[in-house]
Amino acid sequence: MSPPNPSPQTPPSAFASAGVLCLLIMLVHIAISGGRVAVTLTALQLGRSTLEVGVLIAVFALLPMLCSVKAGRLIDAIGPYKPMRASAIMVIVGALVPFAWQSLPSLMIAAVLVGTGHMTFQIAVQRQMGQSVGEERLRNFSWLSLAMATSGLVGPLIAGISIDHLGHRSVFALLALSPILCFVGVMRMKRYLVNSHIKLPASQVKRSVTDLFASKELRRVFIANMLLSSAWDTHGFVVPIFGVSAGLSATTIGLILASFACATIVIRIVLPWIQRHIRPWQLIHAALVAAGINFLLYPFLSQIWILMSMSFVLGLALGSTQPGILALLQQYAPPGRAGEAFGLRMALINGCQVTLPLAFGALGTVMGGVMPLFWITAAALGAGRWFTRDAELPNSSTTGPRPPPPPTPN
Repeated sequence: MSPPNPSPQTPPSAFASAGVLCLLIMLVHIAISGGRVAVTLTALQLGRSTLEVGVLIAVFALLPMLCSVKAGRLIDAIGPYKPMRASAIMVIVGALVPFAWQSLPSLMIAAVLVGTGHMTFQIAVQRQMGQSVGEERLRNFSWLSLAMATSGLVGPLIAGISIDHLGHRSVFALLALSPILCFVGVMRMKRYLVNSHIKLPASQVKRSVTDLFASKELRRVFIANMLLSSAWDTHGFVVPIFGVSAGLSATTIGLILASFACATIVIRIVLPWIQRHIRPWQLIHAALVAAGINFLLYPFLSQIWILMSMSFVLGLALGSTQPGILALLQQYAPPGRAGEAFGLRMALINGCQVTLPLAFGALGTVMGGVMPLFWITAAALGAGRWFTRDAELPNSSTTGPRPPPPPTPN
Protein backbone atom coordinates (compact mmCIF):
# COMPACT_ATOMS: atom_id res chain seq x y z
CA MET A 1 0.00 0.00 0.00
CA SER A 2 1.50 3.30 -1.10
CA PRO A 3 1.84 6.10 1.45
CA PRO A 4 -0.79 8.84 1.25
CA ASN A 5 0.06 12.01 -0.56
CA PRO A 6 0.83 14.88 1.80
CA SER A 7 -2.04 17.24 2.40
CA PRO A 8 -1.70 20.83 1.24
CA GLN A 9 -2.21 21.75 4.91
CA THR A 10 0.78 19.72 6.08
CA PRO A 11 3.16 22.02 7.98
CA PRO A 12 6.43 22.64 6.14
CA SER A 13 9.63 21.01 7.23
CA ALA A 14 12.03 22.95 9.43
CA PHE A 15 14.36 23.39 6.45
CA ALA A 16 11.60 24.72 4.20
CA SER A 17 10.06 26.93 6.88
CA ALA A 18 13.41 28.64 7.57
CA GLY A 19 13.71 29.52 3.89
CA VAL A 20 10.14 30.84 3.76
CA LEU A 21 10.68 32.94 6.89
CA CYS A 22 13.81 34.45 5.33
CA LEU A 23 11.82 35.34 2.22
CA LEU A 24 9.06 36.92 4.32
CA ILE A 25 11.46 39.08 6.35
CA MET A 26 13.12 40.17 3.09
CA LEU A 27 9.76 41.41 1.80
CA VAL A 28 9.14 43.45 4.95
CA HIS A 29 12.72 44.74 5.08
CA ILE A 30 12.52 45.95 1.46
CA ALA A 31 9.61 48.13 2.54
CA ILE A 32 11.51 49.81 5.40
CA SER A 33 14.92 50.09 3.69
CA GLY A 34 13.30 51.53 0.58
CA GLY A 35 10.83 53.49 2.70
CA ARG A 36 13.59 55.42 4.47
CA VAL A 37 14.93 56.59 1.11
CA ALA A 38 11.46 57.37 -0.27
CA VAL A 39 10.39 59.30 2.85
CA THR A 40 13.62 61.32 2.87
CA LEU A 41 13.48 62.27 -0.82
CA THR A 42 9.74 62.98 -0.72
CA ALA A 43 10.14 65.26 2.29
CA LEU A 44 12.90 67.18 0.51
CA GLN A 45 10.75 67.39 -2.63
CA LEU A 46 7.99 68.89 -0.47
CA GLY A 47 10.45 71.59 0.64
CA ARG A 48 10.94 70.35 4.21
CA SER A 49 14.04 71.34 6.20
CA THR A 50 16.98 69.13 7.06
CA LEU A 51 15.83 69.11 10.69
CA GLU A 52 12.37 67.84 9.71
CA VAL A 53 13.95 65.13 7.55
CA GLY A 54 16.15 64.11 10.49
CA VAL A 55 13.11 63.86 12.74
CA LEU A 56 11.34 61.69 10.17
CA ILE A 57 14.24 59.24 10.00
CA ALA A 58 14.50 59.15 13.80
CA VAL A 59 10.79 58.29 14.05
CA PHE A 60 11.46 55.04 12.15
CA ALA A 61 13.46 53.91 15.20
CA LEU A 62 11.91 55.88 18.07
CA LEU A 63 8.66 53.98 18.62
CA PRO A 64 10.32 50.58 18.00
CA MET A 65 12.87 51.53 20.68
CA LEU A 66 10.06 52.11 23.16
CA CYS A 67 7.88 49.14 22.19
CA SER A 68 10.24 46.32 21.20
CA VAL A 69 10.50 44.69 24.65
CA LYS A 70 6.70 44.63 25.00
CA ALA A 71 6.42 43.25 21.47
CA GLY A 72 8.85 40.47 22.38
CA ARG A 73 6.84 39.61 25.49
CA LEU A 74 3.64 39.51 23.44
CA ILE A 75 5.23 37.16 20.91
CA ASP A 76 6.48 34.91 23.73
CA ALA A 77 2.96 34.84 25.19
CA ILE A 78 0.73 34.32 22.12
CA GLY A 79 3.13 33.01 19.48
CA PRO A 80 4.37 34.53 16.23
CA TYR A 81 1.36 34.19 13.91
CA LYS A 82 -0.92 37.04 15.05
CA PRO A 83 1.94 39.55 15.59
CA MET A 84 3.37 38.73 12.14
CA ARG A 85 -0.02 39.13 10.52
CA ALA A 86 -0.71 42.43 12.30
CA SER A 87 2.76 43.84 11.60
CA ALA A 88 2.51 43.01 7.89
CA ILE A 89 -0.78 44.96 7.79
CA MET A 90 0.90 47.88 9.59
CA VAL A 91 3.67 48.01 6.98
CA ILE A 92 1.14 47.83 4.12
CA VAL A 93 -0.93 50.70 5.54
CA GLY A 94 2.20 52.70 6.35
CA ALA A 95 3.42 52.40 2.76
CA LEU A 96 0.04 53.33 1.27
CA VAL A 97 -0.64 56.45 3.38
CA PRO A 98 1.92 58.65 1.52
CA PHE A 99 0.64 57.23 -1.77
CA ALA A 100 -2.83 58.58 -0.97
CA TRP A 101 -1.71 61.75 0.82
CA GLN A 102 1.61 63.53 0.22
CA SER A 103 2.42 65.68 3.26
CA LEU A 104 4.67 65.80 6.30
CA PRO A 105 2.02 64.23 8.59
CA SER A 106 1.50 61.34 6.16
CA LEU A 107 5.23 60.71 6.01
CA MET A 108 5.32 60.75 9.83
CA ILE A 109 2.50 58.18 9.95
CA ALA A 110 4.36 56.05 7.42
CA ALA A 111 7.55 56.16 9.50
CA VAL A 112 5.67 55.12 12.67
CA LEU A 113 3.72 52.26 11.07
CA VAL A 114 6.50 50.86 8.88
CA GLY A 115 9.13 51.15 11.63
CA THR A 116 6.97 49.52 14.30
CA GLY A 117 5.61 46.84 11.97
CA HIS A 118 9.06 45.89 10.75
CA MET A 119 10.39 45.70 14.33
CA THR A 120 7.59 43.37 15.45
CA PHE A 121 7.89 41.15 12.39
CA GLN A 122 11.66 40.87 12.79
CA ILE A 123 11.45 39.84 16.46
CA ALA A 124 8.83 37.21 15.64
CA VAL A 125 10.94 35.72 12.85
CA GLN A 126 14.10 35.72 14.98
CA ARG A 127 12.30 33.94 17.81
CA GLN A 128 10.79 31.39 15.44
CA MET A 129 14.08 30.57 13.72
CA GLY A 130 15.88 30.35 17.05
CA GLN A 131 13.77 27.40 18.17
CA SER A 132 16.03 25.09 16.18
CA VAL A 133 19.11 23.59 17.85
CA GLY A 134 22.69 22.75 17.03
CA GLU A 135 24.28 23.84 13.78
CA GLU A 136 20.79 24.31 12.34
CA ARG A 137 20.23 27.34 14.60
CA LEU A 138 23.43 29.07 13.47
CA ARG A 139 22.64 28.18 9.86
CA ASN A 140 19.16 29.66 10.16
CA PHE A 141 20.45 32.90 11.66
CA SER A 142 23.12 33.08 8.94
CA TRP A 143 20.42 32.81 6.29
CA LEU A 144 18.40 35.44 8.11
CA SER A 145 21.36 37.84 8.19
CA LEU A 146 22.03 37.27 4.49
CA ALA A 147 18.36 37.92 3.70
CA MET A 148 18.45 41.20 5.63
CA ALA A 149 21.68 42.32 3.96
CA THR A 150 20.31 41.54 0.50
CA SER A 151 16.99 43.30 1.04
CA GLY A 152 18.86 46.23 2.60
CA LEU A 153 20.62 46.63 -0.74
CA VAL A 154 17.57 45.99 -2.93
CA GLY A 155 15.13 48.30 -1.09
CA PRO A 156 16.98 51.61 -1.59
CA LEU A 157 17.72 50.63 -5.20
CA ILE A 158 14.02 50.05 -5.90
CA ALA A 159 13.09 53.33 -4.21
CA GLY A 160 15.68 55.41 -6.07
CA ILE A 161 14.89 54.00 -9.52
CA SER A 162 11.13 54.22 -8.91
CA ILE A 163 11.29 57.88 -7.87
CA ASP A 164 13.30 58.76 -10.98
CA HIS A 165 10.93 56.96 -13.35
CA LEU A 166 7.53 56.85 -11.60
CA GLY A 167 7.57 59.81 -9.22
CA HIS A 168 7.43 60.42 -5.47
CA ARG A 169 3.85 59.17 -5.10
CA SER A 170 3.96 55.92 -7.05
CA VAL A 171 7.07 54.67 -5.27
CA PHE A 172 5.03 54.09 -2.11
CA ALA A 173 2.49 51.95 -3.98
CA LEU A 174 5.36 49.90 -5.38
CA LEU A 175 6.93 49.49 -1.93
CA ALA A 176 3.55 48.33 -0.56
CA LEU A 177 3.62 45.32 -2.88
CA SER A 178 6.34 43.52 -0.90
CA PRO A 179 4.48 43.55 2.47
CA ILE A 180 1.29 42.53 0.64
CA LEU A 181 3.11 39.45 -0.66
CA CYS A 182 4.47 38.94 2.85
CA PHE A 183 0.95 39.01 4.31
CA VAL A 184 -0.14 36.32 1.85
CA GLY A 185 2.86 34.22 2.86
CA VAL A 186 2.07 34.60 6.57
CA MET A 187 -1.50 33.44 5.98
CA ARG A 188 -0.19 30.39 4.12
CA MET A 189 2.12 29.63 7.06
CA LYS A 190 -0.67 29.96 9.65
CA ARG A 191 -0.88 26.32 10.71
CA TYR A 192 2.87 25.93 11.08
CA LEU A 193 3.25 29.19 13.05
CA VAL A 194 0.32 28.41 15.38
CA ASN A 195 1.29 24.78 16.04
CA SER A 196 4.95 25.58 16.72
CA HIS A 197 4.19 27.94 19.63
CA ILE A 198 4.87 26.65 23.14
CA LYS A 199 2.89 28.43 25.86
CA LEU A 200 4.73 30.09 28.71
CA PRO A 201 4.79 28.36 32.10
CA ALA A 202 2.82 30.20 34.77
CA SER A 203 6.05 31.14 36.59
CA GLN A 204 7.20 33.14 33.56
CA VAL A 205 4.07 35.26 33.06
CA LYS A 206 5.12 38.06 35.43
CA ARG A 207 8.70 39.19 35.00
CA SER A 208 10.85 42.29 34.67
CA VAL A 209 13.24 43.18 31.87
CA THR A 210 15.88 43.82 34.52
CA ASP A 211 15.99 40.05 35.01
CA LEU A 212 17.66 39.79 31.62
CA PHE A 213 20.37 42.28 32.59
CA ALA A 214 20.95 40.31 35.80
CA SER A 215 22.40 37.47 33.70
CA LYS A 216 26.13 38.00 33.19
CA GLU A 217 26.04 36.05 29.92
CA LEU A 218 23.17 38.08 28.47
CA ARG A 219 24.71 41.34 29.68
CA ARG A 220 27.89 40.60 27.76
CA VAL A 221 25.95 39.76 24.61
CA PHE A 222 23.88 42.96 24.83
CA ILE A 223 26.97 45.13 25.32
CA ALA A 224 28.88 43.52 22.46
CA ASN A 225 25.85 43.79 20.19
CA MET A 226 25.27 47.46 21.08
CA LEU A 227 28.92 48.37 20.39
CA LEU A 228 29.06 46.51 17.07
CA SER A 229 25.73 47.96 15.96
CA SER A 230 26.89 51.45 16.97
CA ALA A 231 30.07 50.98 14.94
CA TRP A 232 27.93 50.02 11.93
CA ASP A 233 25.77 53.15 12.27
CA THR A 234 28.76 55.38 13.05
CA HIS A 235 30.49 54.31 9.84
CA GLY A 236 27.46 55.29 7.78
CA PHE A 237 27.18 58.61 9.62
CA VAL A 238 30.79 59.85 9.77
CA VAL A 239 32.21 58.58 6.46
CA PRO A 240 30.15 61.00 4.32
CA ILE A 241 31.16 63.90 6.58
CA PHE A 242 34.80 62.76 6.56
CA GLY A 243 34.68 62.38 2.76
CA VAL A 244 33.32 65.88 2.22
CA SER A 245 35.97 67.38 4.52
CA ALA A 246 38.65 65.44 2.60
CA GLY A 247 37.35 66.78 -0.74
CA LEU A 248 36.00 63.45 -2.02
CA SER A 249 33.19 63.45 -4.57
CA ALA A 250 29.74 62.09 -3.82
CA THR A 251 30.41 59.18 -6.17
CA THR A 252 33.60 58.29 -4.31
CA ILE A 253 31.84 58.43 -0.94
CA GLY A 254 29.12 56.21 -2.39
CA LEU A 255 31.73 53.70 -3.56
CA ILE A 256 33.29 53.59 -0.08
CA LEU A 257 29.92 52.91 1.54
CA ALA A 258 29.04 50.38 -1.19
CA SER A 259 32.27 48.50 -0.40
CA PHE A 260 31.02 48.09 3.15
CA ALA A 261 27.59 46.87 2.01
CA CYS A 262 29.09 44.37 -0.44
CA ALA A 263 31.36 42.98 2.27
CA THR A 264 28.41 42.32 4.60
CA ILE A 265 26.76 40.25 1.87
CA VAL A 266 29.97 38.38 0.97
CA ILE A 267 30.72 37.41 4.57
CA ARG A 268 27.18 36.19 5.17
CA ILE A 269 27.33 33.92 2.13
CA VAL A 270 30.36 32.08 3.54
CA LEU A 271 29.38 32.44 7.20
CA PRO A 272 27.74 28.99 7.59
CA TRP A 273 31.08 27.40 6.67
CA ILE A 274 33.06 29.73 8.98
CA GLN A 275 30.75 28.99 11.91
CA ARG A 276 31.51 25.28 11.66
CA HIS A 277 35.09 26.08 12.63
CA ILE A 278 34.91 29.23 14.78
CA ARG A 279 32.76 29.80 17.86
CA PRO A 280 30.43 32.85 18.01
CA TRP A 281 32.39 34.62 20.77
CA GLN A 282 35.61 34.17 18.81
CA LEU A 283 33.98 35.92 15.84
CA ILE A 284 32.60 38.66 18.08
CA HIS A 285 35.99 39.29 19.71
CA ALA A 286 37.73 39.33 16.33
CA ALA A 287 35.15 41.81 15.02
CA LEU A 288 35.60 44.12 18.02
CA VAL A 289 39.38 44.18 17.54
CA ALA A 290 39.28 44.51 13.73
CA ALA A 291 36.65 47.27 13.84
CA GLY A 292 38.55 49.11 16.58
CA ILE A 293 41.80 49.10 14.58
CA ASN A 294 39.85 50.16 11.49
CA PHE A 295 38.32 53.20 13.19
CA LEU A 296 41.68 54.08 14.75
CA LEU A 297 43.47 54.24 11.38
CA TYR A 298 40.67 55.60 9.18
CA PRO A 299 41.28 59.36 9.73
CA PHE A 300 44.94 59.03 8.71
CA LEU A 301 44.11 57.64 5.26
CA SER A 302 43.22 59.52 2.09
CA GLN A 303 43.79 57.26 -0.95
CA ILE A 304 40.48 56.09 -2.36
CA TRP A 305 41.42 52.44 -2.86
CA ILE A 306 42.74 52.22 0.71
CA LEU A 307 39.54 53.77 2.10
CA MET A 308 37.46 51.32 0.06
CA SER A 309 39.59 48.43 1.33
CA MET A 310 39.23 49.60 4.94
CA SER A 311 35.48 49.90 4.47
CA PHE A 312 35.34 46.40 2.98
CA VAL A 313 37.31 44.92 5.90
CA LEU A 314 35.01 46.71 8.36
CA GLY A 315 32.00 45.25 6.55
CA LEU A 316 33.47 41.75 6.82
CA ALA A 317 34.05 42.21 10.55
CA LEU A 318 30.71 43.74 11.49
CA GLY A 319 28.73 41.56 9.09
CA SER A 320 30.04 38.35 10.63
CA THR A 321 28.58 38.74 14.12
CA GLN A 322 24.79 38.94 13.93
CA PRO A 323 24.02 35.20 13.58
CA GLY A 324 26.25 34.35 16.54
CA ILE A 325 24.75 37.12 18.67
CA LEU A 326 21.22 35.93 17.92
CA ALA A 327 22.19 32.34 18.71
CA LEU A 328 23.79 33.39 22.01
CA LEU A 329 20.66 35.34 22.98
CA GLN A 330 18.51 32.31 22.22
CA GLN A 331 20.83 30.08 24.28
CA TYR A 332 21.13 32.32 27.35
CA ALA A 333 17.55 33.68 27.48
CA PRO A 334 15.41 32.22 30.30
CA PRO A 335 12.85 29.62 29.14
CA GLY A 336 10.00 31.23 27.24
CA ARG A 337 11.66 34.66 27.05
CA ALA A 338 13.67 34.54 23.83
CA GLY A 339 11.28 36.99 22.16
CA GLU A 340 11.72 39.42 25.04
CA ALA A 341 15.53 39.11 24.74
CA PHE A 342 15.35 39.80 21.01
CA GLY A 343 13.06 42.75 21.76
CA LEU A 344 15.55 44.19 24.26
CA ARG A 345 18.29 43.82 21.66
CA MET A 346 16.15 45.77 19.17
CA ALA A 347 15.46 48.45 21.79
CA LEU A 348 19.18 48.96 22.38
CA ILE A 349 19.92 49.08 18.63
CA ASN A 350 17.11 51.54 17.93
CA GLY A 351 18.18 53.64 20.90
CA CYS A 352 21.64 53.97 19.36
CA GLN A 353 20.12 54.86 15.99
CA VAL A 354 18.18 57.69 17.61
CA THR A 355 20.87 59.07 19.93
CA LEU A 356 24.17 58.52 18.10
CA PRO A 357 23.60 60.96 15.20
CA LEU A 358 22.52 63.65 17.68
CA ALA A 359 25.39 63.00 20.10
CA PHE A 360 28.07 62.67 17.43
CA GLY A 361 26.74 65.70 15.59
CA ALA A 362 27.09 67.77 18.75
CA LEU A 363 30.55 66.33 19.53
CA GLY A 364 31.73 66.94 15.98
CA THR A 365 30.68 70.56 16.26
CA VAL A 366 32.41 71.05 19.62
CA MET A 367 35.58 69.22 18.60
CA GLY A 368 35.82 70.85 15.19
CA GLY A 369 35.56 67.76 13.02
CA VAL A 370 34.81 64.04 12.88
CA MET A 371 38.32 62.68 13.46
CA PRO A 372 37.82 62.38 17.25
CA LEU A 373 34.58 60.48 16.59
CA PHE A 374 36.57 57.71 14.88
CA TRP A 375 38.85 57.45 17.90
CA ILE A 376 35.98 57.51 20.42
CA THR A 377 34.40 54.61 18.55
CA ALA A 378 37.72 52.74 18.47
CA ALA A 379 38.14 53.21 22.23
CA ALA A 380 34.59 51.97 22.89
CA LEU A 381 35.18 48.85 20.78
CA GLY A 382 38.42 48.16 22.62
CA ALA A 383 36.67 48.56 25.96
CA GLY A 384 33.99 46.13 24.78
CA ARG A 385 36.63 43.54 23.92
CA TRP A 386 38.11 43.90 27.41
CA PHE A 387 34.72 43.73 29.13
CA THR A 388 33.79 40.49 27.35
CA ARG A 389 37.26 38.94 27.68
CA ASP A 390 35.98 36.03 29.84
CA ALA A 391 32.99 35.24 27.66
CA GLU A 392 34.75 32.60 25.54
CA LEU A 393 34.68 29.63 27.87
CA PRO A 394 36.21 26.32 26.81
CA ASN A 395 32.86 24.53 26.98
CA SER A 396 30.70 27.36 25.64
CA SER A 397 28.46 26.49 22.75
CA THR A 398 25.42 27.76 20.92
CA THR A 399 24.29 24.36 19.83
CA GLY A 400 21.55 24.20 22.39
CA PRO A 401 20.94 24.06 26.12
CA ARG A 402 23.91 23.23 28.28
CA PRO A 403 24.07 19.57 29.33
CA PRO A 404 23.26 18.86 32.97
CA PRO A 405 26.22 18.37 35.32
CA PRO A 406 27.25 14.79 36.06
CA PRO A 407 25.63 13.27 39.14
CA THR A 408 27.53 13.69 42.37
CA PRO A 409 28.67 10.31 43.75
CA ASN A 410 27.25 9.34 47.12
